[in-house]
Amino acid sequence: MEALLWSGLQHCGAALEADGGVIAALLLAGLMGGVSHCVGMCGPFVLGQVTARLEAVPADRMREWHRLVGAAAVPYHLGRATTYAGLGAVAASLAGGLAMLSGLRDIAAALLIVAAVVFLAGALRQAGLVPSAGTSGTGVAWPTRLLRPLFARPVGWRGYLLGVALGFLPCGLLYGAIAAAASTGSPLSGALGMAAFAVGTAPALIATGLAGHLAARHLGPVMRVAAPALMIVNAGFLMYMAWRLAA
Repeated sequence: MEALLWSGLQHCGAALEADGGVIAALLLAGLMGGVSHCVGMCGPFVLGQVTARLEAVPADRMREWHRLVGAAAVPYHLGRATTYAGLGAVAASLAGGLAMLSGLRDIAAALLIVAAVVFLAGALRQAGLVPSAGTSGTGVAWPTRLLRPLFARPVGWRGYLLGVALGFLPCGLLYGAIAAAASTGSPLSGALGMAAFAVGTAPALIATGLAGHLAARHLGPVMRVAAPALMIVNAGFLMYMAWRLAA
């Protein structure tokens, strides 16, 4: 068992050494996108879970600990991370298979450019420099109806399965992250990159669970300036990596 664990750690270390730049970029994208994008799209799901969790605790037993645990929604975030890591591994495997035919550098550079363009477009929308497509209510409503049994008691394995299912929600930021993860051509690096992206999105969603929409209201003015700027820097870094690969 120890040998297996050590071998796994060695493989992860090698992946971080080889693709640490992409993984770090995905973590930053998750941190910035979590406040500027994920709170609006996934915030209702988090608030719904917090409400359901707190309603399940009798009033005479309610403690601050229950509120904190409910807001953290750890099983839900673990479920999302599982889905994201799986998508990253699959995308990187497919890209790696194509690389055997046409060369990894060209495909990796193209995928990094796609990711950079997606992140740049999101930053420009957030800054109000290009029109926003907006978030339709149906995008939130249909998963709620379909997954109602899990929403009714989103604890333990139900919360985990809810995160796994909602991890597949269509999202432009997610597409960009998957493209960046795929550029590694390594299933392990792709999985680690998307896991880092999931970790990055978690703080803003946990803050939303703790303070409700007030968190987004207080953080909003600052992040409306900081998030687009950092996302543009992130996009520039990915473009630089693509240029280095192509050159």
